[in-house]
Amino acid sequence: MSKLLHCITGVNRVTLGRATLLFALMAGMLVLVGQEFARLQAQGSDKAAAFSPQQVAFFEKQVQPLLRQHCWKCHGDDPGKLRGGLDLRTRHAILQGGDSGPAVDLRQPDKSLLLQAVHYKDEHIRMPPKGKLSEAEIAILEKWVKDGLPVPADRLGGGVARSPGGHDAEEAKKYWAYQPVRRPAIPAVRNTSWVRTPIDAFILARLEERGLHPVAPADKVTLIRRAYFDLLGLPPTPEQIDAFVQDTSPQAWEKLIDQLLASPHYGEKWGRHWLDVVRYAETNGFERDGPKPFVWRYRDYVIRSFNDDKPYDRFILEQLAGDELPGYQPDAIIATGFYRLGIWDDEPADPQQALYDHYDDILTTVGQAFLGMTINCARCHEHKADPIPQADYYRLLAFFREIRPFSQTRDVRSPNNLTDISPPEVRAKYEAEWRQRQARLAEIRQRMTAIEDAAIRQLPAEDQRAAEGPDRPKVVAKVIPRLTGANKQEYEALRKERSDLERRRAPEGQELALSVNNCWVPPPPTHVLIRGSPHAPGKAVQPGWPQVFGLPDPVIPSPPPGARTSGRRTVLARWIASPDNPLTARVLVNRIWQYHFGRGIVPTANDFGKLGEPPSHPDLLDWLAAEFVQPTTPDPSRPWAVPGPPWTIKRLHKLIMMSQVYQLSSRGDPDNLRRDPANVYLWRFNMRRLTGEEIRDAMLAVSGQLNLKMYGPSVYPKLPPEVLAGQSVPGQGWPTSPPEEGNRRSIYVHVKRSLRVPILVGFDQPDPDSSCPVRYVTTVPTQALGLLNGEFTQEQAAAFARRLQREVPGDLPAQIRRAIRLTTGRQPSEEEVQADLRFLQRLMADHQLDAATALTRYCLLCLNTNEFVYID
Repeated sequence: MSKLLHCITGVNRVTLGRATLLFALMAGMLVLVGQEFARLQAQGSDKAAAFSPQQVAFFEKQVQPLLRQHCWKCHGDDPGKLRGGLDLRTRHAILQGGDSGPAVDLRQPDKSLLLQAVHYKDEHIRMPPKGKLSEAEIAILEKWVKDGLPVPADRLGGGVARSPGGHDAEEAKKYWAYQPVRRPAIPAVRNTSWVRTPIDAFILARLEERGLHPVAPADKVTLIRRAYFDLLGLPPTPEQIDAFVQDTSPQAWEKLIDQLLASPHYGEKWGRHWLDVVRYAETNGFERDGPKPFVWRYRDYVIRSFNDDKPYDRFILEQLAGDELPGYQPDAIIATGFYRLGIWDDEPADPQQALYDHYDDILTTVGQAFLGMTINCARCHEHKADPIPQADYYRLLAFFREIRPFSQTRDVRSPNNLTDISPPEVRAKYEAEWRQRQARLAEIRQRMTAIEDAAIRQLPAEDQRAAEGPDRPKVVAKVIPRLTGANKQEYEALRKERSDLERRRAPEGQELALSVNNCWVPPPPTHVLIRGSPHAPGKAVQPGWPQVFGLPDPVIPSPPPGARTSGRRTVLARWIASPDNPLTARVLVNRIWQYHFGRGIVPTANDFGKLGEPPSHPDLLDWLAAEFVQPTTPDPSRPWAVPGPPWTIKRLHKLIMMSQVYQLSSRGDPDNLRRDPANVYLWRFNMRRLTGEEIRDAMLAVSGQLNLKMYGPSVYPKLPPEVLAGQSVPGQGWPTSPPEEGNRRSIYVHVKRSLRVPILVGFDQPDPDSSCPVRYVTTVPTQALGLLNGEFTQEQAAAFARRLQREVPGDLPAQIRRAIRLTTGRQPSEEEVQADLRFLQRLMADHQLDAATALTRYCLLCLNTNEFVYID
């Protein structure tokens, strides 16, 4: 109103008539109304705009990359040089528009100038001017405009500061994944009686917001089977199930969890998860696919680390910089085998390109495994979605530039990838023996040379002169057959002794580990590579952090004289493992949650960036991350708290498994299914199929053939001839182990990139060439065909039948009950037993099968049931 009065009083009322005054009043009101309309249009009800996470994700994944690629060069990258005065970086600026008016009309989206321009409807406004967008790209913009221009909160209005990489610096820092982890308050809920732990409160709060309700708890048989497979990857025996079901104490569930976490087989199950993430394989890939020596020590290191509940920050430090830690620490040396797990080309067409492919493999795995960042997307250009300029990629790569590439050698005296980790006392002993052997070899060579010289002096002068030069071996070969008597006997004895000593290459008791060794000190310079090509180096860069974290450059001490490493990787590892790093703890607790529930709070476990999916329960993610790094001390007001040191994973397991959410049934609910069909908000427990390793191990356990021996070199189970024939050299690199050794747990099976075990790869064992954040479950006909007709399944069915005959001989109904209990855990009904008995009798009567063969067919059926292959 004050503006309106100002307009009116600015008119000379002495010279105006009443009509003129009325006209001026109306004009002034129209001006103000127009200004107010423009202001509201520009704001677009920013304060009231409530865009869904799905709408914001659509902008970040679909719209923003399109605008960045086609529009922002003229309408955003340089605020001082906006074409037509139009800025497309914020919602406010788009609605305000440029010289031609607002770019988007929220009331009539189809008439928006932006859409007319991209449709080329006006010959004077065609955007982008270099060529019309594709129909798919135009459809993305149309959807965005018709949805009301949804954007993140920090793109609603105002200016946008640009980082050197072309990303919005301030916006990037506000993204949830880069914010510090802060413990949120536990939410209040209506159904307080259901809440047992803070996890339950966070889950229930989201359920109540959406009109959902948790289903009933699972029965005890289901719970123990779920817990055994989740923590051990093995089925419980009927006796273990009965003991748990009959234990009616309130502590029964907690005691079971503690017992399973203390089992040595826990590390075998959870170590396999980590091996997926770090792309573990035991061969190099490419044409020859040769073996990686002693790589199995890294696998054993991972299993031991999980069993010992090694703090995760220490686990990070050892893998990234174990060779830089002081003192005798063989585990830390073995841990650096992490760097040697990737593929390696022994005959690269372009050695420099192969070298940087090696570094990219390392940086990709480090970024995704520990930080949930797709740093590798910036190898050739600025990251298209996340705030990672290309220079940041190479600043991080500089931390690893000292690592020499893998080389196929077993010589510990000049390796790039082998380190002697023998105990000091053992090493001192065999090094003394080695020195003695070298001294004796020198004596032998000296005496042999003397015998040779004496014989050569008997030759013509021409031969004697030849023996003084490079032709000496030829002369010696001529003179040796002429030796006689004692000289001949002594020479032959010396030659045999020399041969024996030279063959003893590996000292007794020596232990070697695949590792980082023999680094380049100082490291070679690191350059930004134009378009990622090592043949087009750009500016030099120093090791540094991604600028989105807003941290000062790292201080890297100069290595002392004679150092075998630069110390760079220790600096990197300590930053990643710092409690202040906003990503590390979030990424790890999300992985643990995912392996328990089948879906992460952030479903894209390796990508917390804008191309990934947003968290379904962001406050729960942060609460778990805070609890992981700074555990709550148990007291009467917090009985749910699990004691233990920071960064330990077993404590996190117990906290999750003690929640009501973990103990829910997997049964459906019609109303919940309608509202949340994907179970994003966890109103029930997700049913899951066993992994390939769990199916194989469970079959061996049920048949009584499982060998639980732990650790050591990998084994080679028997493979069908048809599988071996698929190699260029059939059977190469697969020395079949004896049956007992071949029946060890699947984690000990040799992982050969070009030759995979059918039952494992058939049930979605991941390709080890890159990090696998989650195993995608496929359902294809070959799985059923393989389980029914595969040689391994047939053998285990026969062994299963023999076990039943041993345990309950001569009692077919009892054998049926035992078979059902071993494969499903539950007690069968009498009707079910009788039905299965009639099936067996028909096999014998109608198909003329003997009792043993019929029982084997029945066991094969049991191993093919959904109850055996699925949990819940």
